[in-house]
Amino acid sequence: MRYAGAGRLTAVPSMNDLVRQHTALDDSDLEWLHLLVSEWQLLSDLSFADLVLWVPTLDGTRYVSVAQMRPNTGPTSYQNDMVGHLVPRGRRPMLDAALDEGRIVREGDPEWREEVPVRVESIPVRREGRVLGVIARNTNLLTVRTPSRLELTYLQSASDLAQMIANGTFPFPGQQVDMDASPRVGDGLIRLDADGIVQYASPNALSAYHRLGLAADLIGHHLGETTAQLAPSRGPVDEGLAKLASGWAPREFEVEGADGVIQLRAIPLKPKGNHIGSLVLLRDVTELRRRERELITKDATIREIHHRVKNNLQTVAALLRLQARRIGSAEGREALEEAVRRVGSIAIVHETLSQNLDERVEFDEIADRVLAMVAEISPGRVAGRRTGRFGILDAEVATPLSMVLTELLQNAMEHGFGPGETGSVEVTAVRSGIRRDARLLISVQDDGRGLPEGFDPQRAGNLGLQIVRTLVEGELGGTFDMRPGSERGTRVVLEIPVRPEK
Repeated sequence: MRYAGAGRLTAVPSMNDLVRQHTALDDSDLEWLHLLVSEWQLLSDLSFADLVLWVPTLDGTRYVSVAQMRPNTGPTSYQNDMVGHLVPRGRRPMLDAALDEGRIVREGDPEWREEVPVRVESIPVRREGRVLGVIARNTNLLTVRTPSRLELTYLQSASDLAQMIANGTFPFPGQQVDMDASPRVGDGLIRLDADGIVQYASPNALSAYHRLGLAADLIGHHLGETTAQLAPSRGPVDEGLAKLASGWAPREFEVEGADGVIQLRAIPLKPKGNHIGSLVLLRDVTELRRRERELITKDATIREIHHRVKNNLQTVAALLRLQARRIGSAEGREALEEAVRRVGSIAIVHETLSQNLDERVEFDEIADRVLAMVAEISPGRVAGRRTGRFGILDAEVATPLSMVLTELLQNAMEHGFGPGETGSVEVTAVRSGIRRDARLLISVQDDGRGLPEGFDPQRAGNLGLQIVRTLVEGELGGTFDMRPGSERGTRVVLEIPVRPEK
């Protein structure tokens, strides 16, 4: 956010908004700028410098800053955001020279900003022979000292990338990079010559290769061949791996050794059109991959548990069904059949959970299956349907709610209609509220004979209604009400708190 006036805040405009409002660039040009911005953290970190992308306005009289990047490797030159600023042409001659001449401009004395000396350079951004804009590279010189071998390698690599941007050969088309997941400069860096021989390896890079099993130094070794030797596989895979690790093509890949996993990203360097070497960024992801495998194993175990619980419940239901067939008492047989449906409703939830990666389920499918299961009580006479949606519910809500729905539907079909009578039962679900106030309102409405005279749903009722009251009020923390329908039949209304779907 930035101040637009006293007591008022406005949002910083996006690059899309600024380019479309102020410039003549088309959508393909804008896409190229997005590709550049997705990559330029690399240039900023290698340069130890801030980057600001300036694009000429439609009338050519000004520049508009459409993006900005600060380095992770050094102090910033800009304390304030520059995005959205407009600068007249002529005020910054280095921008003019880079845009007009299409070359990197480094001439000029350092600028002083808030008592901080800043070296300014301008890098033209070229695409298909046209200069779309200029990157201003601003280096804070306050902490300048004699550079180390690592810093010299960084700066040389930054110079090569800057020249590639000016030539229009970087970023690489079709190589959109997820910077959150890709290795960064500080994670580990290796510089290769044109033959793939290691010229420099940062301490983090060397540590990562030691994790793979390397016992020697990397300097002077062919990175592709060394990497292939450390990988456990052999044959054609090694040849492909050796080529990837040699840096001839822009690729991301992983190498897993006996005791570690490293993620690599190869960036060919062609500052003057010819391949002079490569940058390889790498990160030790051994612990990350180990945790991912543990999570996958845990998820698979949980799904297997739900699957086995479902199978066991179905076995229990089958045994109860078998017992019901052997009982001569109609009342006993009916009680066992009710128990079969109760067990079946829980089995449906566990079957759904066995197919998910988390402990949440889409309850609409469960409700439809419960409806179909209970409809077997009076096939062809009483039709059941659902309107609205329950949405995604936690497992601890879905299991008792499936039992509640089973009991209410059984009660409606068994007691709402007499022998030979026909009718319908409708289940309606509506979600309301957000965050902590999210609620699920459920109604079960039948068009049957209605409640008996003097019936008190809070006190009276069969075992099924007792189960409903206990689950809704005790386990789900909701409310339960049973009343005559508006025209005929019975209406049951439930309201329970739920977690938001997102």
